[in-house]
Amino acid sequence: MTRRSAEQFEHDMRKALAAAATEAAPEAAFGHLTQLAHDALGDPDAVRRDGALLPGERNYRVAGVFAITPDRRYNMLLADRGFPPEQRRLAVPIEWNHPGEVVRTKRPILLENTDDHGEFRQFLKTSRMGSSLYHPILTPQGMVAQIVTASQVRWTYDETDLARLSLLAHVAALIWQATDATRWLAADYPADDLWRAEDHV
Repeated sequence: MTRRSAEQFEHDMRKALAAAATEAAPEAAFGHLTQLAHDALGDPDAVRRDGALLPGERNYRVAGVFAITPDRRYNMLLADRGFPPEQRRLAVPIEWNHPGEVVRTKRPILLENTDDHGEFRQFLKTSRMGSSLYHPILTPQGMVAQIVTASQVRWTYDETDLARLSLLAHVAALIWQATDATRWLAADYPADDLWRAEDHV
């Protein structure tokens, strides 16, 4: 099993975009993009590398969109794939760790092996991830969110995956505007099941 070719990824992205275009609700539309990020990004052979998984770890991934909340207190999870159900509305303080750095700099981040980054913080309730990507979603009004994906397998993601996530982020920005996600988010926040990360450290 190998990483998807550029042609296969392009084909899969076109399918995801067509599906997203049928959705009226922002989160449902974003879900087609996060599903593609979950399924299509990364090197499936990374798990074969020595040290890719430590004892007790497993080969799994997550993906989602972290939206900047209307009060600018949090990066809040939307359209999650692979997260525990109780973290459906995971809310990470906006200044925390790598998502916070993306908000500050408006620049993407690639962590091929999170062990090389001592400042990496675990937000996923179930386990610490070994490789991760973050990309800002930028609209004419500024940064509104970021799309992320992560794997427990170290060295899953590289620059190829970051470039592909960039394409998804650009599409997400168009979806944000087309579905008036800013107004939708204002109505959804704060959700009854908001999972504040600072309450669980």
